[in-house]
Amino acid sequence: MEKMSESHEDYLEAMVMLGADPDTPIRSVDVAEKLGVSKASVNKAVSVLKERGFVDKPYYGDITLTQEGYDYGRSVLDRHQMLVLFLTKAIGIPDEQADREACLMEHAISDDSFERWFAYVESLEL
Repeated sequence: MEKMSESHEDYLEAMVMLGADPDTPIRSVDVAEKLGVSKASVNKAVSVLKERGFVDKPYYGDITLTQEGYDYGRSVLDRHQMLVLFLTKAIGIPDEQADREACLMEHAISDDSFERWFAYVESLEL
């Protein structure tokens, strides 16, 4: 899957974290609150995500992830969670710092490197 901007990945990740899946609509205001951005910023990002086929949103209505959008957002969230686990449990970084740094790392790591790192972390049985 073609990588998108960190910002758009964060929007999809936030939507998944809010409980959205292809069958569960979410409100723009909830996404804005989760990310600490304005509703206008959410609307702009949703327009781009809609053009790319990751979300559906009627002019007036809630956001619904497409299956592709859900899968992409879930993969970003999975990366984040694994990175936090590794940073906190394997090398002892404090939780808040690990969460911030995992957010930076989740966007930069390639799929191949992530898969290898994930296999390594699973072998550690953290």
